Amino acid sequence: MTVAGLGDLPGAPRWTAPDRWHLTLLFLGAVPSERVPSLVSAATRAVEGTSSMTLRLAGGGRFGSVRRPQVAWAGLDGDVDPLVALAARLADAARGLRLPVEDRPFRPHLTLGRWRPRQPADGTLTDRLAAYRGPVWPVTEVRLWESHLGATPTYDLVAAWRLGKQA
Repeated sequence: MTVAGLGDLPGAPRWTAPDRWHLTLLFLGAVPSERVPSLVSAATRAVEGTSSMTLRLAGGGRFGSVRRPQVAWAGLDGDVDPLVALAARLADAARGLRLPVEDRPFRPHLTLGRWRPRQPADGTLTDRLAAYRGPVWPVTEVRLWESHLGATPTYDLVAAWRLGKQA
C-alpha cells in the first residue's frame, strides 16, 4: 500500500503534493532578519563534518489520536541516527542564539498530509502503510528555508550546505 492507494478514501487527510515533501530537521518561528546571518553561521558549524546519508520511507503513522488525528506521516529507515544527531546539533545552534526551539524530541518523519479540524477523519488510514518500504535515496544537502504563509505558501532558500561523503 502506498499513499496513492489512500488518496480518496473517506476520512483521508488533505494530502501534501509530493513535490512539496521535505524532511524538517528544525522548525523555527519568525527569525528577525538581523539575526539570520548569525543563524546561517551557527548552522554552518552544526552541519560541518556531517557525512551524506541514505534514507528511505518506512511505515506510517499519525500525530494526534485515532479519533482526532492531525498529521499523517511516513517514517524513515536507514541512517536515522546521524539524522537525529544533526537535528540535535541544529537545535543546539539555534538555542545558542537564544532562538525559541521546541522542547519535544525530534521524531524523524515525512509529513504526508494534515486532517482538517472538525472534518470527518479516519486516523487508522496510515496503519495501512505499516509494511511499506520505499526506495533508498541519498541525502547530500541540508537547506535553510524561509517560509511565507498564506493561501499559497511560498519558500525562499536562505542557505544550503553539502554533506560530506560517507566513509
